[in-house]
Amino acid sequence: MSRCYAAVELGGTRASVVAGTAPGQCSPIIRLPTREPGETLEAIVAALRRLRDDGWRFDALGLACFGPLELDPSSGSFGSVLQTPKPGWTGIDVVGALARALQASVVLETDVNAAAIGEGRWGACQGLSDFAYITAGTGVGAGICVAGAPLHGLLHSEAGHLRPVRNGADRFSGICRWHRDCVEGLASGPAIGERRGLDPSQIADDDPVWSFAGDYLGQLAAALALIVSPRRIVLGGGVGRRPAVLQAARRSLDASLSGYLVRPTSGELHRYLVRPALGPDSGLFGALGLAAEQRTSRKP
Repeated sequence: MSRCYAAVELGGTRASVVAGTAPGQCSPIIRLPTREPGETLEAIVAALRRLRDDGWRFDALGLACFGPLELDPSSGSFGSVLQTPKPGWTGIDVVGALARALQASVVLETDVNAAAIGEGRWGACQGLSDFAYITAGTGVGAGICVAGAPLHGLLHSEAGHLRPVRNGADRFSGICRWHRDCVEGLASGPAIGERRGLDPSQIADDDPVWSFAGDYLGQLAAALALIVSPRRIVLGGGVGRRPAVLQAARRSLDASLSGYLVRPTSGELHRYLVRPALGPDSGLFGALGLAAEQRTSRKP
């Protein structure tokens, strides 16, 4: 088999592993639960070794990881998870562990930035230079690409921790350990579940919790529209992909912008705030694209 690349999306609930060159030109995707760090990383390494044994020859790995992350290559802790609500993961050198075990260079990006990259390369944002991806799942975050590249600064975007204007009918106090009622504390999968004491998959589509989530996610989309003016915003994640949430988010985005911007207009929102074309695997294939481009990597 000719040379290819490997990709891992390490999320708060599950990890996905693949090898290949593009969607439709890759191995079957391997799904793994995200547990404590040692067990999870060992399972990922074992899956990647199996792919090599099956003939998928790669020496570069793209990693899309939950965060916050240290992305500064000059930092002594590049590739480590920073302070995170995921128990046991703060300070874990994810990049170093994978690079050493596989003897491969590892290209790192946040899971949501990688999702934006995937949609830009192969999905709903093809042909655009400036776009954004909002994920609402285990957490809430926003990946932003400007001139085709993911936006990094002192750290990276943590837009999911913005505080929205509260819906007057919503009495839920929020679950974020730092901010309580930020967007993540109100509209993430765990927040939805705590509102009803159920797994979100068991909550009916017409339950008001989805409208609340869409309201807050639409306000986040409005903030992105006003601050960075992306040409398109993708709304993904297990919560974001629900049709009722997308519809509510478009209504909220429209109300939040109040006709102030020349673009997008109210009639354009169905093309401006959209579902991911790559479904649940935007981040995984974004990581594959990063491995091919070798933007910022760490050698074994």
